[in-house]
Formats: sequence, structure tokens, C-alpha cells
Amino acid sequence: MTNTTGSSQSYVADSRNEDVIVYVDGEFKPKSQATVSIFDSGFVLGDGVWEGIRLVNGKLIALDEHMKRLFQGAASISLDLGVTRDELVGLIHQTLEKNGMTDGVHIRLMVSRGLKSTPNQDPRFLRGKATIVIVAEHKVVDTAAKAKGLSLFTSTFRCSSPDVFDLRLNSHSRLNFIQALIQAINAGANEALMLDPNGFVASCNSTNFFIVRDGELWTSTGRYNFKGITHKTLMRLAREDGIVVHETDYTLAETYTADEAFVTGTLGGLTPVYQIDGHAIVNERSDSLTARLMALYDAYLHG
Repeated sequence: MTNTTGSSQSYVADSRNEDVIVYVDGEFKPKSQATVSIFDSGFVLGDGVWEGIRLVNGKLIALDEHMKRLFQGAASISLDLGVTRDELVGLIHQTLEKNGMTDGVHIRLMVSRGLKSTPNQDPRFLRGKATIVIVAEHKVVDTAAKAKGLSLFTSTFRCSSPDVFDLRLNSHSRLNFIQALIQAINAGANEALMLDPNGFVASCNSTNFFIVRDGELWTSTGRYNFKGITHKTLMRLAREDGIVVHETDYTLAETYTADEAFVTGTLGGLTPVYQIDGHAIVNERSDSLTARLMALYDAYLHG
């Protein structure tokens, strides 16, 4: 059984997730009892930041990068987490220990500005400290769903410029991406491909996007979209393996005629793309650059 079939987030359903222990604002609780107030800033306005972290063979993948992004994001919106980096990492490990988890786990670490006295946007109505929630679930990538690859639809919703909304912030406010995804689903696709304000390819709604042309790897400049940690790691691995990587502006026309395409994300790693707006992408060869990069990333995860 699969959850979210036809998505870069597809994973094998696991009944153990019904009984996981969740960390909520200073307490460990069964999933069924884990709640936050309707006056919490995260619920009221999506005011907060988050990270998705993967546990593989006892190792929290790219932990330092995730912690750095979380604390920098919180600082940029004047959100005091109320804990140190080491204290927060300790809470993650406690959550894993209480669930007996050592492998095949995806962690969602969420921090909101905290409880408010009334539901409005003014941070001066805060009543206390930040709310921290840690959800760890058994999630193994569904290899069958991943092998089928993705169909993308180019959304009319654009990625924003930093002066409008800085997508480098891993913010709880994701409505623009959700709108794009809904549009793609309604068009019969799995996920949305999104353009930047100038009409160049930016990213997908929840993942970073790559194409391959003439044996070289292309991705966006990142000026107008989130720059994922898996995205950054993959580019480093590719360059170390002698693959030419371009971080550049490119168009839909160049995307439609790409030799290969794939997306990257924390849970799925690399997921191939086989169709974009009805255009077939020919990347099913066993000797494809996508397959080579998948092997490099798998070695990184398990090394």
C-alpha cells in the first residue's frame, strides 16, 4: 500500500505511524493526543518555520544544514526559538528514542511564533514562547511509484521574488505552492512546475527541478525559489563526479526538449520526470545521467 501515489512524496504506508509519540510544546504525547491551540500563531497565520529531516541507518542526513537553515530563517523573522541548537537536536533524538526509530524515518520539525491572546497578525499579542512540534514517522520511499516517475503541469502561479516573499524561508505559509499543486492535479498531472516572474523555469511546488541537456545538468539560478538541501547536495556530488552543472535561466522550450528531467527532495531523493505539459521526456535509459546521479546520492545517504 502506498500513500500519496504519483507524487515525489510517495512512501509505503506503515501502520506503526498511527501510534507514534510526538513532541508538542514541552511534552511527549501519542499522536492521537497531539494538539496545538487555535490561538497558536502557526494555526492563525502560518507564522513559523519548519524543516524536513531524514533518518537513514541511524544518521540524521544533513543535520547541520537543516539546523542552520531553521535558525537563520527564525532569526530573519525575529522568531526566538527559545532553545539552543544542541537542545533542539536533543529533542529530535529523544523523539526518535521514544519511538524506537533507527532507520527509514522522516521527521517534520515545526516551530511557530507561539500562542497569541487574539487571532491577528501582530506579534505583540504573543502570550509566551515559541511552539515546537516534532513529528517522526516511519517513511520508506515507494520504489515502484518512484520508478513510474512524474507528470508535471506548468502552473500559472509563479514563484515570488524575495521582495514579495522570500522562498528561501522554509515558512509555514505555503498557499501559493498549494494553489499551484491543486491546479496541476486538476490538469491530470502529479505536481506543478512553476516559473519565475520573468518566465524562466524556477522549481516545482515542493521540490527542486533539474533537466539534462547534452550530458550536462541544468537547474535554476535560485533567485526566485527555495534552494533545497538535497538540491545543493546533489549539485556538489555531480561536480565531484565530473558532471558539468549549470545554475542558469532556461525556458519551457528548453525544458520540453530536454534529454532527461527529475526533481529532488528530502524524502524522495531523486524522482524522474517523464512528461511535462504533455511533452514526453526520454530518460528511461539505464545509462541515463539521472540513474548515475541516483546512485551517487544513494551512496551519499548510506556512506
